[in-house]
Amino acid sequence: MGKTKTKNQKKARVNAAHVAQEDYSTVPHSFVFHRGQIGKNVAQLVQDMRRVMEPFTAESLKVRKKNVLKDFVAVAGPLGITHFLVFTKTPSSINMRLARLPKGPMLHFRVVKYSLVKDVVSSLKKHRMHQHQFSHHPLLVLNNFGVEGLQVKLMATMFQNMFPSINVHKVNLNSIKRCVLVNYDPLSQEVDFRHYSVKVVPVGMSRGVKKLMQERFPNMSKLDDISELLLKGANLSESEAEQDGEHNITELPQVYSGRGNMRSQQSAVRLTEIGPRMTLRLVKIEEGMGEGSILYHAIISKTEEELQEILIRKEAELKRKEERKRKQEQNVAQKKEKREENRKKSLAGIKRKQQDQAGETDDSEVEDPGMQEGQPAAEHSEDEADYYRQAVGEEPDEDMFSTSQRKRGPGRPPRPFKKRKLSSGRSPARDGTSKPGKESKGPRPQARRPQARGPRPRGPGQGPRAGGRAPTGKGARRFGEEGEGGGRGGRDRRANPGPA
Repeated sequence: MGKTKTKNQKKARVNAAHVAQEDYSTVPHSFVFHRGQIGKNVAQLVQDMRRVMEPFTAESLKVRKKNVLKDFVAVAGPLGITHFLVFTKTPSSINMRLARLPKGPMLHFRVVKYSLVKDVVSSLKKHRMHQHQFSHHPLLVLNNFGVEGLQVKLMATMFQNMFPSINVHKVNLNSIKRCVLVNYDPLSQEVDFRHYSVKVVPVGMSRGVKKLMQERFPNMSKLDDISELLLKGANLSESEAEQDGEHNITELPQVYSGRGNMRSQQSAVRLTEIGPRMTLRLVKIEEGMGEGSILYHAIISKTEEELQEILIRKEAELKRKEERKRKQEQNVAQKKEKREENRKKSLAGIKRKQQDQAGETDDSEVEDPGMQEGQPAAEHSEDEADYYRQAVGEEPDEDMFSTSQRKRGPGRPPRPFKKRKLSSGRSPARDGTSKPGKESKGPRPQARRPQARGPRPRGPGQGPRAGGRAPTGKGARRFGEEGEGGGRGGRDRRANPGPA
């Protein structure tokens, strides 16, 4: 069972996480993606450039065909993205756009030639590339960017801002595992982009000692003494492709990872190219995110009059755009006011309708002023009977208008009474077609079937009355003996009641 962390350890971890979050938010972040149709090789070049920009880039950025540049700009703000690297392909060339968010500028490059990571690695006898190298950002090295020209200085500034800056007095050397070299050629006006892996090895010792320090024991079967191995290093091959010299030997200010790399000792810095490799040429520099004026163009040059004309035309277009926007806002405001007015009218109408309904309900619930307290309810029944005679033209039934009036809910009209149809000589409670207390609609007509067991009894003395109950027990047996149809005929008569 592990030990529990103390209060100070927990506080130190929280502070370290907070500092790391602040440092992470201050460094530049980038999106590397493509637009339009590109080939398989250009798609692989985009993936290789994402590896170069790690760890401060979107490794698994998904791009859809319907996405536009504004979509990426809208997403970049909350995520803290500062740079875009956009690759496009035309029938004649491959282009790369480098943009600074959120207001530009945007640099347009033409990719003159390029090599993928797999091409560079396959050309080496021994390459050095592992996953731990990409956990830290690369070290940026600029060369020959001090020449005259505004476009050159702007290029240098853009490349510098793409990668996190370092403090040479506080930097940890063990975090420098990769190097990005950007070289500008003033004659051809091309930019060489290279990506290297950094390795530091000790110097001032024989190859045999290096092998022993690296725990790689050589074959000493042909040696007479171990001193021959330490002094001469016989029968050992030099695997390094680069010879050490004054150009790459330095004194380490810190302890560097690797056997023999001690502080204040001389070590050699060796670079191994891991790709990708690109040769770029600047085409133009544009203000904003692809919507501003052209600051520099390598092919087309304009005079001062043409630039003034373009500026005037651009200002007029901006004014028209502002006018359209203002008019659109006015139309939206008018529609909103009209919608609010219609809503108020609708609410007023609904309220007025509810008040009218409430007034009708109150009138219906108020007692008739013409009715006196001692006036019997039979007079109202007579009035209703008279109204029925005038409206229908027939005499109402005796029990249609009762003296006790049913209470109805507020706002509901009185339900009309249904006329009951009573059969002659038959009680509504015993004919089997209605229940007591409910209105009877009369028996349903049924087809008669001939009885196989005997004719039906005729006459009042040969069976029970229609709708009555059949006798049970001894009476049932006596009835079966006296009747012509027997007991079964009695059951048939109950099932199919008919006129006596």
